[in-house]
Amino acid sequence: MKKFSNRNFFRPLVKKPTRVVLIGYGFYVLLTWFFLCLPFSWESGYISPLDNLFIATSAISTTGLITVNTPDAYSFFGEFVITCAFQIGGLGYMTLGSVAILAREKTLPSMRQDIGKTVFALPEGFSLKTFLKHTIIFTVLAEIAGFIGLYVAFSSAEVPNAVWAAVFHSISAFCTAGFSVFPSSLVDFRDDWLVNIVVTVLSLLGAIGFIVISDVWLSVTRKTPITLTTKIILYATFSSIALGWIFLFFAEPSIVELPFGERFLASGFQSMTAMTTVGFNSHPIEVLAAAPVLAMTILMVIGASPSGTGGGLKTTTIWAGLGALWASLRGQKDVAFFGRRISLNRVLGAFAAVVFYIMMFLTGSLFLLLVQGQAFEDVIFEAASALGTVGLSRGITGDLVPWGKIIIILLMFVGRVGPITFGLALFKQTTQKVTLAKEDIVI
Repeated sequence: MKKFSNRNFFRPLVKKPTRVVLIGYGFYVLLTWFFLCLPFSWESGYISPLDNLFIATSAISTTGLITVNTPDAYSFFGEFVITCAFQIGGLGYMTLGSVAILAREKTLPSMRQDIGKTVFALPEGFSLKTFLKHTIIFTVLAEIAGFIGLYVAFSSAEVPNAVWAAVFHSISAFCTAGFSVFPSSLVDFRDDWLVNIVVTVLSLLGAIGFIVISDVWLSVTRKTPITLTTKIILYATFSSIALGWIFLFFAEPSIVELPFGERFLASGFQSMTAMTTVGFNSHPIEVLAAAPVLAMTILMVIGASPSGTGGGLKTTTIWAGLGALWASLRGQKDVAFFGRRISLNRVLGAFAAVVFYIMMFLTGSLFLLLVQGQAFEDVIFEAASALGTVGLSRGITGDLVPWGKIIIILLMFVGRVGPITFGLALFKQTTQKVTLAKEDIVI
């Protein structure tokens, strides 16, 4: 017993920040699952433990895929638990605890600093303490502003319990969770400019990441130059959304036939919701043609930005990969953007993230196709949505078989933790330096 009571016994389990991140998100999934399994969390009858686990994982991972309709299945308490879950998942599970420690002490413990840098993937030179404070302040201000805007819109539309609907959707949008208290998501508000604008702004603020917000704030208040990370994030995010917007505006038949105003809003909103991984939809996804489905899948795979609330591969990862491709085609040894060279370690990290992400996506898709009987494009779209923590679906989530639910749960969890972080947490790294003979291979 003495051996098990000694805290040194647990050190091998938690000495790696990546492993602590994995355990931390797993703990919150199980805690949310426990509360959702309580009968007073249910609105209209029994919900199976597997469905509750699915919703718990979807909430903590800020995905938004649901096997049971949230407003019909869960009571107010259940919806409140789900809201707390995607708020924690969106901010990063260690953020609130770290801010509480900073309120009492001047610095964070070294282990918590290592975990924070792992969770947020901060660039060199960023102060974690300052970053966390800016994150909390900005989150509160953004969600309050979003609540006010959505309350005005929902009240005007005579939505029942407009206060709770505004609170729920404001947090859900900023955390890019995609959960809604409306059975058809935001389809009924497709032509509502205020709802579209507020949700879009909240989703973009969450998706571009707290690095950008903190960086811009410091550049304004302290006249410091904007980092290369921020420049790449802003350029990549808005250019990708614009391309998706134009494509859906002209290429999707069900959107083309809409009145111009609705067509403009619907195409832009669906491009934004895929890219930011917020997962709301103002247009039925199941009616989209094959080419627009592929375009949205690409946007979901690219995803949001590091240190934000969204998922996917991340914009900086994709652009680092594209930069390496461009440098290779031009015969250059260095990868550069905006006159700045990117370190080789970052390029290798981006390459590893892309390869690992593709492996997880293909593996998940393969097993999902084995157990599900739906159309190929619907299943692939579902897998991309789960791993990217997006929440968009072609309508097959409610028809998933038990093994299909388990596969999606695993994909959502890996997507929230981060595929490369998940891999690092599972495998043992070595620091031993070994000199090996060099030999060339054909590429």
